[in-house]
Amino acid sequence: MTARHLQPLLHHLAGVVLAPTSALGDTAGQIRPLGVQGVFHADTRVLSRAELRVDEREPETIGHAPVGAHAARFVALARWLGDPGADPTVRLDRTRRLDRHGLTEEIRVVSTADAPVRATVTVDLGCDLAPIERVKTGFASPPMPARASAPGRLSWAVDGTTVTVTAEGAELDIAGDRVTAPRLSWPVALDARGSVTLRWRLDVTDPRAVVAYPPAEPTWSPPALRADDRRLGRLLGRALDDLHGLRLADPQAPGDVFLAAGVPWFLTLFGRDSLWAARMMLPLGTDLALGTLRVLARRQGRHTDPATGEQPGKILHELRRAEFDLPDEGLRLPPAYYGTVDATMLWINLLHDAWRWGLPAARIAPLLPHLDAALGWLREHADADGDGLIEYVDTTGHGLSNQGWKDSGDAVRFRDGSLATGPIALAEVQGYAHEAAINGAALLDAFGRPGADRWHEWAGRLAARFRAAFWVDGPYGPQPALALDRDKRPVDSLTSNIGHLLGTGLLDADEQAQVARLLGTDALSGAFGLRTMSTLDAGFSPLSYHCGSVWTHDTAIVLAGLARAGFHEPALRLADGLLAAAEAFDYQLPELHGGDDRAALGRPVPYPAACRPQAWSAASAVSLLHAATGIYPDVPAGAVRVDPLAGPRLGAVSVIGLRVAGAEVGVSVDGAGRAAVSELPAGLTVTMTAIPSQRSSSPETASRR
Repeated sequence: MTARHLQPLLHHLAGVVLAPTSALGDTAGQIRPLGVQGVFHADTRVLSRAELRVDEREPETIGHAPVGAHAARFVALARWLGDPGADPTVRLDRTRRLDRHGLTEEIRVVSTADAPVRATVTVDLGCDLAPIERVKTGFASPPMPARASAPGRLSWAVDGTTVTVTAEGAELDIAGDRVTAPRLSWPVALDARGSVTLRWRLDVTDPRAVVAYPPAEPTWSPPALRADDRRLGRLLGRALDDLHGLRLADPQAPGDVFLAAGVPWFLTLFGRDSLWAARMMLPLGTDLALGTLRVLARRQGRHTDPATGEQPGKILHELRRAEFDLPDEGLRLPPAYYGTVDATMLWINLLHDAWRWGLPAARIAPLLPHLDAALGWLREHADADGDGLIEYVDTTGHGLSNQGWKDSGDAVRFRDGSLATGPIALAEVQGYAHEAAINGAALLDAFGRPGADRWHEWAGRLAARFRAAFWVDGPYGPQPALALDRDKRPVDSLTSNIGHLLGTGLLDADEQAQVARLLGTDALSGAFGLRTMSTLDAGFSPLSYHCGSVWTHDTAIVLAGLARAGFHEPALRLADGLLAAAEAFDYQLPELHGGDDRAALGRPVPYPAACRPQAWSAASAVSLLHAATGIYPDVPAGAVRVDPLAGPRLGAVSVIGLRVAGAEVGVSVDGAGRAAVSELPAGLTVTMTAIPSQRSSSPETASRR
């Protein structure tokens, strides 16, 4: 039988991150030469082993927890040492901390024994300098021989990357077989009730990295939040720590900061992920959005290259240091890969929304030529067959076969479970395109550039084409299809994609109400969040990557769309699902989790290969807070609309530190849903939505004409 190389599981690991560096180990604090455990830096595993022992025995772990944004502490016992009796008297606290140059580990040995304690503490190390794609495929890489350069100092080097470990006061053994498994040893002699702290450090020099540490702390500040549902505050606090750790800078312009997609596979620039995360973060300021827009504009497509997917005006999908080769999956992606159908529209929409939140005109003006180029791509390249819809197809045979956010090879399925064949026109992509056309027109008008009328006409034609081609009969009545396939047949499964249409302007009022009704059904919303595919579809599996699981960001995007459109009942159901999932995952929401019914286990089932932390999952906490407060500014128009989701069901919410036009703003919503806004900049007029704010999404009234 041919051996199967399986992607390593992640759900049971404990990690710390300060991008572009991350460390993953088990809950005992050990980094074992197994699976995806290790210290990673910019797409390379720079340490594959760090195993702690005391007198050749592993301490017994009893707990672990994060310590701030970039550290974790692991607590273990050496019960064979110290006083006899039931109570342990020798304890080890192992703290792993990342900084802008590498990793420091402190091992504090504490004795409460009445007699002296003698022991030897060792840490066995290994380094394979394996590229991230090799780790992802499940292939093991042999450890490299270490070189001792000074007492207590060893290093590994390949292709310009140098990894150095220093351990003050430690004895270093790299003799014989230890050359690939070097050992640090500290003899420990503790007096009665004594303690000692041991340290070792890892530093990385990597001149070939395509991403860099940010030069400064985040420009956002954690808002001061009081909420009746305390889960919201806990989720927000952990999420902002994770987002702090996921910040990256452009080596070409270190002041431009963006969010890496996620740990461990995607700790780099991803167009779609970075754009969505920045859009969700707008309530905390526009600086992150500006950095993201600039970084991607700098790499915007300039010519047509079928090998990379580049086209004039197109926004990048992902950036790596080298080719990303996954032979078992048939993938071979170039270092700069443009295989995304939606990032260009999302770039336009982020620019527009940042403008609405108060990004100054002087910051927008240099990006307007890139807006023109992005709109040019939408007009000239996005509709390859001229049918009036936006579609994608991989022409290389080794790129992504699906190029929306659901990019796995089996993501686009008919109701009977059969796979659609490309070119594919996704439903939500038509919504993004419609929104980009309208938003692009608004920016062109505001900045005195031609073409706005043409884009309004273009959007009208797209809406008519979508209405004629996508609506099908489903188990709950009319529904938008997931996609159109190569033969322009509607892919008739019921999926979360339809929720992304809300707020794009593609749907009329009755169509929005019907979509809201569909999203509120048990088939889609009966899990801890929104299922990617309904339980009524033959392709449904609760642990399918894109056909039945629950994605945090997907749920948050749809929740936000429902709330903004006034469909509070289905939005509140999704909010409750996300908060319950957050509690189960220690308030660090993963990339995705299982789509099992909420009654099945009473808690969400982990998706075992989910990244955590993930930028758009963490940013979903800010999106949830935004929906709860319901503040929707349009700074250029001098208007702010307030329609909070908080109130009788979600409870009261009060927050200080949201940012509108650079000013810190407060929003308070009481238990009845009455809102008040404070500290708005001068010149902005507030409109409050009447209570209750609820557009019906019942079966009787929410049907398509």
